[in-house]
Parts: sequence; structure tokens; C-alpha cells
Amino acid sequence: MNRHMVPEGAYPAIIGGERIFTQQNIDVIDPATGKVFATVARCGQAEVDQAVAAARAAFKKSWRLSTAAERARLLGSFAQAITDNSDQLAALESRDTGKPLRQARVDVQFAARYFEYYSNMVEAVFGSVIPAGTDRLTFTLREAYGVTGHIIPWNYPLGIACRTLAPALAAGNCCVLKPAEQAPLSSVRIAELALEAGFPAGVLNVVPGYGAEAGAALSGHPGIDHISFTGSVPIGRKIAEAAAGNLIPAALELGGKSPNIVLADADLDLATPVVAQAILQNAGQTCSAGARLLVHRDVHDELVARLKAIFARTTIGAGSADPDLGPVISAVQHQRIGELIDIGRGEAELVHGGNRPAGAQYEAGYFFEPTLFDQVAPEATIAQREIFGPVLTVTPFGDLDEAVEIANGTDYGLVAGVWTRNIGRANWLLRELHCGQVMINTFSNGVELPFGGRKKSGYGVEKGFDALLAFTHVKGAVVMMGKD
Repeated sequence: MNRHMVPEGAYPAIIGGERIFTQQNIDVIDPATGKVFATVARCGQAEVDQAVAAARAAFKKSWRLSTAAERARLLGSFAQAITDNSDQLAALESRDTGKPLRQARVDVQFAARYFEYYSNMVEAVFGSVIPAGTDRLTFTLREAYGVTGHIIPWNYPLGIACRTLAPALAAGNCCVLKPAEQAPLSSVRIAELALEAGFPAGVLNVVPGYGAEAGAALSGHPGIDHISFTGSVPIGRKIAEAAAGNLIPAALELGGKSPNIVLADADLDLATPVVAQAILQNAGQTCSAGARLLVHRDVHDELVARLKAIFARTTIGAGSADPDLGPVISAVQHQRIGELIDIGRGEAELVHGGNRPAGAQYEAGYFFEPTLFDQVAPEATIAQREIFGPVLTVTPFGDLDEAVEIANGTDYGLVAGVWTRNIGRANWLLRELHCGQVMINTFSNGVELPFGGRKKSGYGVEKGFDALLAFTHVKGAVVMMGKD
């Protein structure tokens, strides 16, 4: 498309350092109003081919030859560029996803932190010398894969993009990023900031588009060497099949149905607001959301009453107004949540919520009241399926064995929270819970802790030093030695 014909509010793809506009565009909808407020390039096979070729050229010509120190400096500059543009990025992310502005600001801080962290870690990646005899030198090298593909979701588009891009770039890979069509704008902007920070053209490319078009083209592309995906289990299976077809590694961060386990001796003053926030954050649209509350019968009634009070005073509105709870991402998601809540009405006791909030300001957007179900059987549909909305289920338990059985009794295994004053019980639960992370007397973590799931929550690792190593492969070398 001729650049002079680009309408106001149109966002491009970023390929080989160029802003690429396409003949067809995707409407970007404000979840608070249901109205289009921008458009973004609709990439397909041709644009993905171009982006992969640009990444391969950049890898061969410059990026694979860069030193760890050079990459560290650029990553640090990129982190500073994100920080310098934090207000713009937060406002863009809030409108694109509907999340409260305060949450968007936290997401921007994390995005910058990923690049800061890996700028400090990149020079710690090295091989090892293996004692294999005095007549030879045997050692290993860690090398970048080459071109990595990144397919990210709409719930934390900025944060998840940066948590996969930062270690990939630090390790020396060149990247092609496909953001979700529902929330692509911050991905385009950070690619522009990467160029401004000094990254060579082609090192980071962004190809917005539909999953069935750009996503499928990228995941099955013979020119990529590694694929990262965050999203649903059904799409994760397709990504894994595409990766297997090309015999490349894949990192899959999929769904979750994570428990917060509150023991009888827990500090309820500490636990209650965190348990509430663990499901209200981002309107419950978080893979690691604390969507199931497992609470000892001795403190069940008190904790449910406290949570009901928090839910009742939760403010709801557009993300730009910075409420406690914003809208969900789309009409499709709103309908899906409503259908699961209707199922829940027949399975459990509805304590609070379950409807669109009353008021004309909520009619056009995709809003839901915070919803609390009590006396939820472990096998209930709403206790087993990922609702991905502001819906908390409460299941009482009597002893630790029962709590563990319920906690482990879903198809997922992403994270878990444990609330107790007894360190012995906490450590016992830590060992028994089948998930990738366990948080004791908290439900938060930083960029340093490895993150990955078990069972249908996926495989592979993100965050921490382990993620940096995961974007490299090991090459073994033997050099024969002698005096002559």
C-alpha cells in the first residue's frame, strides 16, 4: 500500500527495519466500547516469508557475529527506551486490551525489566571443558539457534512478547513475532523502539495477522529454528505438530486452573487481598490466575465472607479510568465466560456476580461482574475448565491429603499458592503439588524465576537464566593435541 494512502490510526508490520502496510487490515477494537479505534496490517504467507528472510539475513550478516557484550549494551538500551516511553506504552496497552491503566504500567515495568535482566545475564552463557584425556581438548559451545518464531496472546501482549524476545535476542537469535490480532499494537511499537535503540534491521520483525494466516505460516515455516507459543491448549497442539514437522524445538505455555490453598492456620489478613487480586487481575485473563480457592473448612466461612465484601466493592470500568476491573478482551470471550457461568449456576452456590454490570456505560463493552462460586465440587465443570474471566471457585477441604488431591486433580499444572504459618506443611505441599511454580504466602514472582507448566499447561521454560539457555543449543568439540 502506498504510504500516502495509509489512514490515520493504521499500524504497520515491521519487517527488515521497514514499516510495511498491507492492502488488507485488521480492525482493532476497544473492549470498553466495542468500537474500532485503530487498524493494523494483516500479514499472511508473503509477509511471513519476507520477515523470516530478513531475520535470516540479519543473523548471518551481523547478529551471530556480535559479542555478548555488544548484545548486552543493546538490550540495556532497549530497556531504557521502553522505560522512557512507558506512559505511551501503558496507555496503548490499556486501550488495546481493556486492562486498568495501573496494570498496564506494571506490564511496561516488567517488559523493561526482562531486557535489563538478560542484558546482565548474557555474558554468563558459556560452555565447559570436559576432562577426556591428555591428548585432546574436549569442550562445548553454546550457540544461538538462528531464527526464532514467537506467537503471543492478547492478555499480556507487551509482557509476554518481551519475556520471550529478551532471552532469544540475548542468546544471539533473530526474531519474528506474531502478536494476537485482538491486541497487536504494543508489539508494533516495541519493534520501532528496538530500531531506535540501535538494533540492526531484521533482528526483530513483527508480523500482525490472524492466527490461521500469519500464525500458521510462521509456526510451519521451514526457515525458523525454534518456536515459542503462549495460548490455548488446542492451538498449542497445532503449534507442536508444526514444530514436529520441521523437527525444531518448541516452548509451549498453555492454559492453567491454578489453586490457592488456604490452610486453617493461614494469616487471612495477608491472604485475602492477594487471593482476590489473583483472580481479578487482568479480569481473570491470566494463564496463572488463582482461579480455584481451596480453603480449610475451619476458615472457609470467614474467608468467603471477606472475598464477597471485596468483590462487592470492586470498581468496574474502562481501562483508561483505572478501575479495579476492566472489560474482557472481546465479544467472543464475553459470551464464552457467560456460558460457563450459566453452567456454574447449576453446579454450585453463586455468592456474588455472574452478570454484566448494571448501567448504560457497560452495555456496549465486554464487562463482567467479579463472580464468586462457593461449594464447588472438584469435578465440577467450572472447577475443571479454564474460564479465563473474573470467576473464582471455592472448594472446602478437610486435611492436607484432600487438598493435594483436589489441587492436582485437573488437566493443568502451571502454578499454585499455599497460605500457612507452618513452614513444614508448606514444604511438604511444595513437594506434592504437580505444577511448575509454587508460591508460599504470596501469589507473585519476578522475571528471575523459571516459569513453565506440566501436563496440559505445556512444556519448555520461560523467564530466568534457564530461558536464556533454552534459546541456545550445545555444540561439542574435540581438538587433538600433540607436540608436532
